[in-house]
Formats: sequence, C-alpha cells, structure tokens
Amino acid sequence: MPDAIIAMLGWVGAVALGGLLAAGLMRGGVRWGWLIAALLLMAVYDAVLTRGYGHIPLSFGASDWNWEGKAMAVLLSLAIASLPVVGWRRAGLTLKQDPRGLTGALVLSGLLGVLFLGLAVYFPGQGFDLDSLAFQLTMPGLDEELFYRGVLLLMLNEAFGKPVRILGASMGWGAVLSSLAFGLTHALGYSDGGFTFEPLLMATTGGAALLLVWLREKTGSLLLPILLHNYGNAIFMLV
Repeated sequence: MPDAIIAMLGWVGAVALGGLLAAGLMRGGVRWGWLIAALLLMAVYDAVLTRGYGHIPLSFGASDWNWEGKAMAVLLSLAIASLPVVGWRRAGLTLKQDPRGLTGALVLSGLLGVLFLGLAVYFPGQGFDLDSLAFQLTMPGLDEELFYRGVLLLMLNEAFGKPVRILGASMGWGAVLSSLAFGLTHALGYSDGGFTFEPLLMATTGGAALLLVWLREKTGSLLLPILLHNYGNAIFMLV
C-alpha cells in the first residue's frame, strides 16, 4: 500500500477517534450519518488532492506546485457545497459578512496580519518565482478554506452542533475536529515503514485553523479566512 494512503488512513483514523471521544463526552445527541459522511469525504478529498495518488494523468504544465490537485479539490468542495443538504451559503460560500461579528473579525485579522509580517521579517524568505507566488496567493486558501472551514466544518457541526459561544462565535466539536484534521494533514506522515509526527507543525497549523474557524463562524463567510490564509503564505516570499 502506498505511503500516502497509509498516511491518509492515519489522520482520518485519528479524527474518527476524536469524533468517538467527542460523542462519548456528549453522551448522546450525535448525528452519526453526518460524522460518517465527513470521514468519508476526508478520504475522498485526500485522493483528489493527490490526483488519485499519482494515477490521474492531469497536467497544467511545468510547475513545482500541485495546481492540478488543488484545482480538483476546489471543484470537489464546490460540488459538495452545491448539494441541497449542504448549500453554498451554509458552507460559508458567500461574500456577505455578518455585521454583528465583522468588527471583531477585522480586528483579529489585522492582528494576525501584523504577526505574519513580523514573522516574515524575522525569518526572511529565499526569494520566489512568479509560479510560486501565484500559487501561494491563490490555491492554498481557496482549496483548504473551502474544504476544512467550509464543507467539512459544516458536516461536523451538523454532527455535533455548536453549543459553545467564544467571543460571540458559536463553536463546538466541529471546530476542534476540523482543526485537528488540518493540523494532522500537515504534521503526520508515513515513510520507511513508520509514521512521522512534527509536534510544532501540528501546534502551529492546528492553532491557526482554530482561529480561522472563529473568523468563519464570526462572519458567516469564508472570505476573510481565504484572504488571510493566502496572505500568510505569500508574505514569507515577499519579505
């Protein structure tokens, strides 16, 4: 079995265990169909993002970046959001911002923007080419926000609800599990017959994911998460 498939089984399995733990703590009220659908979607997403683990012969031209996989993953998220049971607006695919939460969301976005700039100044990049810059300004935010803070978050929220309000944003186990999934896809790998795990990468990506979930729930839209995500990736190339 290819290492990439084993790695996928690892992070999806970890999220499944997290879901079972959450269900146990809730002691009922879990909508299991939504949870199972979310877990299956994670596996499908991984297969699409990797172009069928290298078996889909699609190429947009010479590039060091996975334009093809990211584009297919975006189309997958849009297709799921188009289902009547999901819906674009409920998945955050709207430009309309909730005016009650916009001020707080803009404050957090500004603070994070300054933080990213400061880190980029402290850890200067090694330059960039146009292909790399174009990719970082577009695809990471479009793909990962539409999936992790869009359709996946909605499915997990449907499974567990959003019983907690954090600084005015309704959140719950969906926020935790979608952020866990996001962190693990960056920090967990499999090679040479064993799993690898990078705790620092897990902490930084998982923590950032929770903040992006808060922005999405606060505004009702993925607009700010997408913009902030792409800014955070590109600023390290530009400074």
